[in-house]
Amino acid sequence: MKMKKTLYIICIVATVAALSSCRGEEAFSESIFDTSVPVVDETKATYKFDKWLYDNFVVPYNVDVKYHFDLSSSDLNFQLTPADYNRSQLLARFIRYLFYDVYTKYAGEDFMKTYGPRIFHFIGSSGYSPTTGTEVLGYASGGVKITLFNINEMKAYTPGVTYGGADLDVLNDKYFHTMHHEFSHILHQTKSYPVTFGQVTSGTYDPIGWQERDSVWTHSHGYVTHYASSATYEDFVEMLSGTITDTDHRWMNRIINACVKGVRQGDKEDVLELIDSLEINLDDPKGHWNNFTLYEESEYNDQTDEYDPTDRYVLDEHRLLADSRTHQYQVVNKAATAYVDQYKYKKYKEFTSFRDFLDKEVKISTDDDLTGINSLLKKMDIATKWYTENWGLYLFKLRHEVRERQTNINDFLKDEVTIFDLE
Repeated sequence: MKMKKTLYIICIVATVAALSSCRGEEAFSESIFDTSVPVVDETKATYKFDKWLYDNFVVPYNVDVKYHFDLSSSDLNFQLTPADYNRSQLLARFIRYLFYDVYTKYAGEDFMKTYGPRIFHFIGSSGYSPTTGTEVLGYASGGVKITLFNINEMKAYTPGVTYGGADLDVLNDKYFHTMHHEFSHILHQTKSYPVTFGQVTSGTYDPIGWQERDSVWTHSHGYVTHYASSATYEDFVEMLSGTITDTDHRWMNRIINACVKGVRQGDKEDVLELIDSLEINLDDPKGHWNNFTLYEESEYNDQTDEYDPTDRYVLDEHRLLADSRTHQYQVVNKAATAYVDQYKYKKYKEFTSFRDFLDKEVKISTDDDLTGINSLLKKMDIATKWYTENWGLYLFKLRHEVRERQTNINDFLKDEVTIFDLE
């Protein structure tokens, strides 16, 4: 294989040299392509936006943003619709502000030019799979193209529009978590992550049945999401993207559920350090982690005709999902308590302070099979070190920068965003 590759290179060089000697010094002074045709077509109704994309993506990063519906670039397994023109413009501006500019600030001008994706493909509708019951939010193709679905779910731009917390959640959940996830795939395919990462929870990955797992199971087994439990490489990029984009609320639910079954010696201190690194204010009076309830799940015992307690966990609105096996809702929030089976799920204990929960409820354990927070902490440590040692990036700094920019997003909309009409 090595000999063939070497011969191929030699042949190319020899051919170029021969052509150069035959045609003389002026051989390459003119392009074989028609350079009189402008790069951006001024006659198109979308010219102004196309010119903006050329100036902000093509020139600095060599990136093509495909917002027109392109059947050949789409996944034919789904019934898809085009991305809305208004929302495409807004998302492109958000990608520059919340993605490219963030990495460029901390990794330098050449980082995204070298490692960034070469194509963004916008799809208006969802990529829903009726066979698995799962929804595709996006995917990367060959480390080159990132496809984003559900563009039409964004809040559209109108003069004076403002983005609130719910709108930012849509941005993070539908687009930016996916983008950081897929970009992290590109990075680890360039420089491999340590084998030790997958060894932490090596016995519980399931590439086929991961979608049947709920968040409580995944958190208590050391995963940040149920999709992370599908494969080692998905686990790795979910850890990275979740750290950058996920809310304080979501992180605290993970941490609480991961701690319920117990922690190893020293883990409590590491948990507080992780929370501090995530910049979560434990004393925030509005934080749900200072006012939450642990529920106790029970299973029916046909011998005693009673329900026996099994696991405990905190329930939250991110898990309002029907269990196809029991036809019951696994999770509720305060507004949906009617869905809770009064026998299967019972309140175990209420807490008004996470610190009180960690100090008094969470037990120190020496159980060798204990996973949960200990596994999550180990994998976080491996992932953050890999990020810094290979790319000079600090994961928690990226989180801080993204959050800071999202805090100022309405100023950005007012001062920096112009949406072009079709002409």
